[in-house]
Amino acid sequence: MTMHAMVLHALHSPLEWLELPERLPGPGQIRVQVGACGVCRTDLHVVDGELPQPQLPIIPGHEIVGRIDALGEGVTGLQQGQRVGIPWLGHTCGACPYCLAQHENLCDHPRFTGYTQDGGFATAAMADARFALPLGEGSLDQASDESLAPLLCAGLIGWRALGMAGAGKRLGLYGFGAAAHILAQVARWQGRSVFALTRPGDVKTQQYARSLGATWAGDSDDMPPQALDAAIVFAPEGSLVPLALQAVRKGGRVVCAGIHMSDIPSFRYSLLWQERQLLSVANLTRQDGLDFLRQVPQMGIVTRTTPYPLQQANQALADLRAGRFEGAAVLLP
Repeated sequence: MTMHAMVLHALHSPLEWLELPERLPGPGQIRVQVGACGVCRTDLHVVDGELPQPQLPIIPGHEIVGRIDALGEGVTGLQQGQRVGIPWLGHTCGACPYCLAQHENLCDHPRFTGYTQDGGFATAAMADARFALPLGEGSLDQASDESLAPLLCAGLIGWRALGMAGAGKRLGLYGFGAAAHILAQVARWQGRSVFALTRPGDVKTQQYARSLGATWAGDSDDMPPQALDAAIVFAPEGSLVPLALQAVRKGGRVVCAGIHMSDIPSFRYSLLWQERQLLSVANLTRQDGLDFLRQVPQMGIVTRTTPYPLQQANQALADLRAGRFEGAAVLLP
């Protein structure tokens, strides 16, 4: 028996389509037959060498939806045939100060799906059973694998960022890609006003943001028509941080939601003064996943996806880099 995967052998190089020997789950692991895997900007950061010390060769992909077809020794609470999601956080040590303080997202010895352990750009994937998220409750059971895949990172990291942004009603989203198109729907469900800030001149994406209920959409170098209570920066451009600080009110928050960002330019202290706060989001916790996915059916989230055959992963990454689609790209084996 064999499996197929798109494999990264060297940074800055295309992924290679390979036939690999079938893998069996070890103790505490599950094997999943992949139904869909989202393509995330973090995958670009891995391929481009913008994240330190990736495991090479590596199978990228950390927005995995599939069904369990093999259980390792000692796995409980899951069963063959069950649909699960496999997210970015793939393993934590459980013993460092952060794990012991219930901050497993900051674990000193983590493993990350598609970065330091093989991910889901494949027909099958292995995972630590403790970090798999069940995807079969209520209305989720009727959703397609393709529609659910972007929730596993774009949705989850947006959810965590929204919590850190606080309860303010006027929310700015800098960058309107996979994460923002989900979070805009969450924010509107919560009764917030969404202000979408895109690449300058990107009228198409601004129109798309308004179609999802954004109160206002404009260029990222413009000031919103009202002072924001909080802003979340999804785009990996450090130059947006001073602009976001300028856009929030006194006491407002700016949350940087990406795993990588270009350097933040120096800015005058008055942008931060008056108790504005600048925060970052790091990874996620299993509880984040459970909390978010439990509420997805009530939120009425509709993901916009562009499907690609698994063998076209390089094209999907290129299209993501160039901003050629709205919403999220998803690979289908």
